[in-house]
Amino acid sequence: MEESGSFTARDAVGSAKAERLVTAHLRALRLQKGLAERTLEAYGGDLLQFASYLAERGKDLLSAAAEDVRAYLAEGQWRATTRARKAAALRSFYRSAVLEELMSKDPTQGLATPRLEAQLPRALTVEEVERLLSQPKPTPSGLRDRAILEMLYGAGLRASELLALRLQDIDLEVGFVRTAGKGNKERVVPLGRMAIQALRAYNERGRPYLGGPGRLKAPELFLNSRGRKLSRQGLHAIIKRYARAAGLPVDVSAHTLRHSFATHLLEGGADLRAVQEMLGHADLSTTQIYTHVSTAHLHRVYREAHPRARKS
Repeated sequence: MEESGSFTARDAVGSAKAERLVTAHLRALRLQKGLAERTLEAYGGDLLQFASYLAERGKDLLSAAAEDVRAYLAEGQWRATTRARKAAALRSFYRSAVLEELMSKDPTQGLATPRLEAQLPRALTVEEVERLLSQPKPTPSGLRDRAILEMLYGAGLRASELLALRLQDIDLEVGFVRTAGKGNKERVVPLGRMAIQALRAYNERGRPYLGGPGRLKAPELFLNSRGRKLSRQGLHAIIKRYARAAGLPVDVSAHTLRHSFATHLLEGGADLRAVQEMLGHADLSTTQIYTHVSTAHLHRVYREAHPRARKS
């Protein structure tokens, strides 16, 4: 017998079924595609939200039709990026449901991908980067922070890639870092002279003293003050603190430094495919958004290169 009230026993069963389906799907995505935990969390929330939307209409995830998907995506007051992510979550779930023979027809088949305007963070100028990198002091934590900033700007690593680095992933003699990016795709990125110097100083005079000298450390390269793995929140706070001290915008992030890395390479004449390889992009079109350069740089190149623009 169903309970009285707005939430019934049938609702509880439907909710539990949706959670089981979503949990199983996310587990498969984690194993098969190596998606980031934040992406998986977002997909899970999107799918459960759609399940709730369907339940209000007497349906569940496995009885949804194409018109349900279209109506759900059309009715929500979301930003374009959020709408695109929700569409991707639904498409991924229903493709798997059909492959696993849980459904005979994919309700997202033919679903148009929402158009997105390219959203680029502002690249820092070279002078701003130098000001930022000059902020850390030569204390154990300051040496760590200098090495972090040099790595983000000097190797273009994602925050997740930097935080996952271990000591054996760095070769300071040859000058490279080995990292696993999205989908666990491994790549090797060169390290510049300043990054190598900062890492060497951190390894010798910084890392051994974080958490106390002689104490067992976490295996990751970058540690917090207790000798444990540095968290994403800790990394975020480090960047914000030094950006504020350098008089830079408060929205400077790890991705700002990655974007600045790519932009400065391309402005310096680097080959687009080489930058693609260093950033770990599977598709060249993803790298092409970084070909955006400042108007001032374009004017300078034009004045220096065009015969009718050169100063006499």
